[in-house]
Order: sequence, then structure tokens, then C-alpha cells
Amino acid sequence: MDDAVGTLTRGTAEGGLTTGAVARMLGVAPTTLRSWDRRYGIGPASREGGRHRRWTSADIGLLECMCGLMNAGMPPAEAARAALAAASRDTPARPDEPTSRSRTPSSRTPGASFSTPGASSHAPGALPVGRARRECRGLARAAVRLDAQAMDELLDAAIDKYGLLAAWESVIMPTLHAVGRKWETVGERYVEVEHLLSWHVSSALRRAAARRAPTAGSGVSLLACTPGESHTLALEALAAGLTRQGLPVRMFGAALPVEAMEEAVRRTGPAAVVLWAQSRSTASRALVARVESIEWGVRGARRRPVVLVAGPGWAGQLPSRALHPSGLAEALDVLAAISRR
Repeated sequence: MDDAVGTLTRGTAEGGLTTGAVARMLGVAPTTLRSWDRRYGIGPASREGGRHRRWTSADIGLLECMCGLMNAGMPPAEAARAALAAASRDTPARPDEPTSRSRTPSSRTPGASFSTPGASSHAPGALPVGRARRECRGLARAAVRLDAQAMDELLDAAIDKYGLLAAWESVIMPTLHAVGRKWETVGERYVEVEHLLSWHVSSALRRAAARRAPTAGSGVSLLACTPGESHTLALEALAAGLTRQGLPVRMFGAALPVEAMEEAVRRTGPAAVVLWAQSRSTASRALVARVESIEWGVRGARRRPVVLVAGPGWAGQLPSRALHPSGLAEALDVLAAISRR
């Protein structure tokens, strides 16, 4: 931030910053800034030699206002109008007060922003979030811009406002799915968006989990991806949810080898083991049977873990005795009941 302030101060003293410098400072592409200038009139007041853009501190303040409104879920065109209107009034625009031209009957209903569907964005690079909360659309736009600070702020705000479960199901997952659909449509172009968003989601989940220490006396839940499985975010959400309930958890992450899994079960003596498989190729009924057979404890009081299978990879090939929760909410309820026996 200090570097950005220094750059802005020096640039203003020299007659304004270039488009490239402003783009780097805000974390957007130069082509995006030029597009906003053409489409919405959010551009520099002066141009060097009549052509080259030079951005003053006032111009950059207008951009920051627009980006803030977009982070709150406002479509780019609407955010631009609100930012320009706020600048003309010399008062800050509020993300939770859309302009009158964009209001819909449902958005005037108190509390409707929790589930009111939003209009699709046609901005370049927009993710197909469809009918989603405003927080979801804001997170999607921040991800496309590779705006790390905005993603952290939006994720923390969603978890604080709605709770981890609702934030996961209604904000985080729709955005992750939108990234996946975009990646499938345009190929390798959006891999960087997927990787950065996933890392920030993982970080937000860990921050949320760090706020509560586990209470004594509850059984441990052991969470692991099956061998060959690298998708961990759903398990991380489960781990965070358990931790926030004060329930102890051991999260082993991606692709835990079979032998390591057996050793971890014997050493921790968990009340439950959750095996995540994203694809059918990583879901193994033999592995479930092997984990279910592990015993520990003294002779005459031997114990075995309850095994839960989770993830789409188990569809159509569920092990006979293993539990299969339908989603995060059910998994949290089942594991809480097992842990507190």
C-alpha cells in the first residue's frame, strides 16, 4: 500500500500516472481500464498530447469507487454510473444502495439481497455466475481481476455475515463452479483465476477455523482425500465447520497414501473418517473396507471408526456400510453426532 501511495504521489506531481501504472496499482488489466473509459466514461480527465492517458488522483479515486461497488456485486455499468454520480455530488456511493435506474421490485424488499437473483454481467471476462447473490458476483469479478485483497475482504465478510455454511453454499461454491465452467469453455486462459481463487478460499476457511479452539472430550474426525485425489476445498470447508463447532479434527489433505491413512487412523483413534473422492477413478470401495476394518484399543474394548464417503466420485458405487452425506450441512450434523457420543 505504501508503494502504491508513493507511486500515486510521484505520478500526480509529474502530471498523472500512465494507464499501465494505474492498472498495476489496482490489480486490473490495462485493456480493462481502456474498456471502462470507452464504455462508461470512467477515464482520465487529461490526455498527454491529446491521446495518451494520464490519470490524476481524482481519476484514480473514481476508479477505486467503481471497483468497490463491483466488489459488492454491482454490475460494471451500474457501478460506473453510481461512481460518477457520487463524484458529481462529492459524496461516497454506497454498495448497498443501487441507483434508482437499476432497482427491481424484489430488491426493494427488506432482506431480499440474501437470495435475490442478479442480472448477468456482459463485461469482458465475466464469470457465468447466473442467478446468485451480489457477494457471489462481486467475488467472481475480483477473481477475474486477480484482486487478492478484494477476494480476502469479500470472503471474510460473507463468512461473518452469513456463517460458514451459508457462505460456502451460496457464495463460495457458485463462484468456484463459475470458474470451472469458464475454464471448460475457454480452455487454459482462466487457470490462473481458478488457482488464485482456490488459494484465497482455502486461506479464508483457515482464518475462519482459527477463531475457535476445540473442546475436550469429543471424538476426533479424520479427513482425507483418497489416493490420487487432489481436490481438497470441500474437505477444508468441512474441517473449518467442525472447528467452529469446537469439534476436534485432523485434516490430512490431498492424496493420502493407503499406508499413511492406516497409520493415521491407528495413531489418532478417530470417531469418524471422511474419505473424499472428486471423480469415480479415485473412489475405492476396497479402501473403505480397509479403513473400516482398522481397530485400536485394549483387548475386549476394541474400536473401529465410522467411515463417511463424500464427493461426487462415489455416485453409483456407494459402499454398503459407509455413510454418504448429501452435502456440507448433513456432513457437519452427522460428524457432530458421532463426535459427541
